[in-house]
Amino acid sequence: MSIKSEISALRQYGINFFTKGHKRSVAAKKNIVGSLLIRGVSITIGLVLVPLTINYINTAQYGIWLTLSSMIAWFSFFDIGFTHGLRNKFAEAKAKGDDEVVKIYISTTYYYISLIFIALWVILIFINQFISWHKILNLPPAMENEVSRLAILVVTYFCFQFIFKVISTILIADQQSAKSSLLDMLGQLLSLIIIFILTKLTSGTLMNLGLAVGFSQIIVLLAANIILFKTKYKDYRPSLKFVKKEYAEDIMKLGSKFFVLQLVAIVQFESSLFFIARYFGTTEVTSFNIAYRYFSILQMGFMILLSPLWSGVTDAYNSGDIAWIKNAVKKYLLIWIPFVLLGLIMLLFADKFYELWVGKNVVNVDFNISLLCLIYFSTSIFGSIFVYIINGIGALKIQFVSGFISSVCFLILTWVLITKLHWGVQSVLIASIVTNLFGYVVAPLQIYKIFYKKSAAKIWYN
Repeated sequence: MSIKSEISALRQYGINFFTKGHKRSVAAKKNIVGSLLIRGVSITIGLVLVPLTINYINTAQYGIWLTLSSMIAWFSFFDIGFTHGLRNKFAEAKAKGDDEVVKIYISTTYYYISLIFIALWVILIFINQFISWHKILNLPPAMENEVSRLAILVVTYFCFQFIFKVISTILIADQQSAKSSLLDMLGQLLSLIIIFILTKLTSGTLMNLGLAVGFSQIIVLLAANIILFKTKYKDYRPSLKFVKKEYAEDIMKLGSKFFVLQLVAIVQFESSLFFIARYFGTTEVTSFNIAYRYFSILQMGFMILLSPLWSGVTDAYNSGDIAWIKNAVKKYLLIWIPFVLLGLIMLLFADKFYELWVGKNVVNVDFNISLLCLIYFSTSIFGSIFVYIINGIGALKIQFVSGFISSVCFLILTWVLITKLHWGVQSVLIASIVTNLFGYVVAPLQIYKIFYKKSAAKIWYN
């Protein structure tokens, strides 16, 4: 075969790959490839941002930034599951071709999310003046004013970012995950540009860092809302006339379950940083975060491939296409294996990477932390396949109960491992792995009972 013929055959294969198959599979392929490219850029930007930020301020201040921003992120549970509920309801209504219902769900979500987070913003700004941040974070009293101002800044951008980020949920629900990833990447890129400029023009301060990171995201999301609701989603543009209380209740029937699941995720990661800062200092927060971010590359890469699954399952389940769901399970399990192997390679070269990434002797990451990060992300990735399918069909009762138990057990176990057994920073990862049993044990069992065993027990379907 000539070179010209080979090129022609490859081109035809590429065309067939993106055009052949079920409509939802074709959409998934396009978004996966687009997301791979975009997330690749995002990961690169994220890797560059860490050493740039640490050099702009210092290791201890960077730990303060991570801890404070993660603590304030706890308040995302005030979303009460609205955005996740919207994700499923949007996919269901659009699958039925009911554009007016889609607009009602979107308008109602924006309205209630805005009410919640503007009220939360006012309350948190008021409460902030009574909080002694230096005592909570175990910092010198001289840093109280600076950290208090930073808290106001982080609260402000967090609350408004959450309102504008509804557009990302809409894109994901519409199986346009690549465009949602693009918004995240543009926000990171703008942060990188601003921080780089700050390193050349100013001395490092936490306030400058907060402004650069926080409001970069808001600018990008605000622009996305304006542009998309004038173009692609002009028929769905939010309007007060389409805000319906009964639809809010409908979203909340499903969203309230997602609320607890969201809270579990927040508790397990965000409180980890608080435990480390409280008992081991903010410098250790930075070291932990370096290892966590390094191995989180595995999860970010896998989630690019997984992101179309949730909405795809919602569409397939409502269409009665169970075979598509079963086939998806097989494919994703096969994809998971090379990710674990890649993680083992990453573990072998972890110390070298840390040194190249942030500089020699800047941080000291214990091997056990790296190993536990690998185990944590490997099990999380495995479980996420089944959790996404469960989320897509809305069978959340078991996950709901497991999530509540998991979050309580995580806090107790972490406290015991740190204060009684003195296992150090690795305690938070051990507790996370042990208490995440739903993802890699219960969720696969639930999928087996629903799609393979076809159990008559209602508990698996609720």
